[in-house]
Amino acid sequence: MTVSEAITATQHWLENFIIRYNICPFAKKVFDEQTIRYQLVDASTWEAALATLNDEWRYLNAHPECATTLIIFYNGLTDFNDYLDVVDIADGLLAEQGYEGLYQLASFHPDYVFADSTKDDPANYSNRSPYPMLHIIRESSITDALESFAHPEHIPQRNIRLLREMGGSKIRAMLTGKN
Repeated sequence: MTVSEAITATQHWLENFIIRYNICPFAKKVFDEQTIRYQLVDASTWEAALATLNDEWRYLNAHPECATTLIIFYNGLTDFNDYLDVVDIADGLLAEQGYEGLYQLASFHPDYVFADSTKDDPANYSNRSPYPMLHIIRESSITDALESFAHPEHIPQRNIRLLREMGGSKIRAMLTGKN
């Protein structure tokens, strides 16, 4: 896999699934404005993967024109439980490094399963991605986006309903380009 292939696959997923089906109503603006930073990281060691977070928080601090970063992990973190361990550590680092209140982390993984869900529940696709990823989001951009969005608390329920109506086989076919 090349950097270009991983970023292209991620952009395809964003445009043709997340944005197309409005899974995240805030994604279209930053995608269209091309203010998403894509970082491909070798996750064969957790330390290297987590060190990237510190680099990205500093980068975002120095580059306010960049709205958000998607850290795309390859060569590791394919096991969902290992990935969740890294997410827990990353959340701790966020607070430890003084970035709590400035940034939030959202998590995506090809095998994502919500705690109250079964593996085959199509609703899991709201957090399934082509690669394991961490999404660094500026809290100020969340606040700004929420001010212009009616009833953001309904987003998760809407996604669950939509994805279950679509069904897992249709979503898988669409994501693999076999629809």
